[in-house]
Amino acid sequence: MLIPQRCNGALRSGQGGYCAGVFAQLVDGPAAVNLRRLVPLDTPLDVERSDEGARILDGETVLAEVVAGGELELDVPPVSPAEAREAAAGYVGTGLGEFARCYVCGPEREDAFGVFPARVGDRDVVASPWLPAAWTAGDDGRTRPEHVWAALDCPTYYASYLDGPKLSFLVRLQVRIDAPVAVGEEHVVLAWPLGVDGRKRHAAAAVLDGDGAVLALARGLLVEPR
Repeated sequence: MLIPQRCNGALRSGQGGYCAGVFAQLVDGPAAVNLRRLVPLDTPLDVERSDEGARILDGETVLAEVVAGGELELDVPPVSPAEAREAAAGYVGTGLGEFARCYVCGPEREDAFGVFPARVGDRDVVASPWLPAAWTAGDDGRTRPEHVWAALDCPTYYASYLDGPKLSFLVRLQVRIDAPVAVGEEHVVLAWPLGVDGRKRHAAAAVLDGDGAVLALARGLLVEPR
């Protein structure tokens, strides 16, 4: 396996959601991915399969573990495309230069997804429009699953830090994709906080179509470094 340079999060490592989405394809059906280390770019990675799932390694270093996902049921707050566009107009980024060129939410990249999550009014929800680019499509013409995972990742960060950014990293992402995400059509990506436990931040995210139907759902865990 190899994470391409184009799909970075921090400047020198793979975007967490994208990496998790690539690794998740090692198991059938819904999956959860535990990210143990930052994933290097353009580096051949090894895979160890087991009855429980798979491990991804860089030499002897375990980067991630994949397990078959359990049930993922969450109540998704409604956000309209107009509300998402209005929210994204207030996007200010992380303020952390390490992520300024993230391929999903990086404001300094012309080829970024343009997923710029910001607070929806005074609600504890962030949202952004998302128009998947043609290059994200698979052979079926739909957005490839790993890019859907990527689009679900960044909003969980902004939902976790509604009062201001702080350095943290995605360590677990569970995703359920219910329907294809069409290329070239506007979608809504939203996220909302689920709770705080010390250095741990729990958040959920979803991708909606223009009519508000839930196409994909995620639950993420972020951890602040010591």
